[in-house]
Amino acid sequence: MRALLQRVTGASVAVDGAVIGQCGAGLLVLVCAMQGDTKANADALAAKISKLRIFKDCDGKMNRSILDTGGSALIVSQFTLAADTSGGNRPGFSTAAKPEQGRALYEYFVERMRDLGITSETGEFGADMAVSLTNDGPVTLWMDI
Repeated sequence: MRALLQRVTGASVAVDGAVIGQCGAGLLVLVCAMQGDTKANADALAAKISKLRIFKDCDGKMNRSILDTGGSALIVSQFTLAADTSGGNRPGFSTAAKPEQGRALYEYFVERMRDLGITSETGEFGADMAVSLTNDGPVTLWMDI
């Protein structure tokens, strides 16, 4: 699985102008299931994100996890993270999981994050979404599991 993490002071996602998910201080997680991914990949990604020390401690150093801070997450599916831009000017997305597998792994990943104790809201799989965020730092990380 592939994810783009952004440490945020707040984020929201809207569909047709209505906010359907939001979080306060924590993480915006844009996530994409890739071909060949399994639940084991989703488990590993959720575990890694939950322990990733990218939040400031009392000395201002990135030394705390989202679990340490009690932060929340907004998790948004984004198949465009699978973009192949190596040929021509139009990206290809053939490495992304098929929609039915992508949806299942996305929903499983969200449940794993919640099972790990991270309050998590979501976007709507496959919808045209408007995502708003205030990046904190800025801190943005790319992850492949």
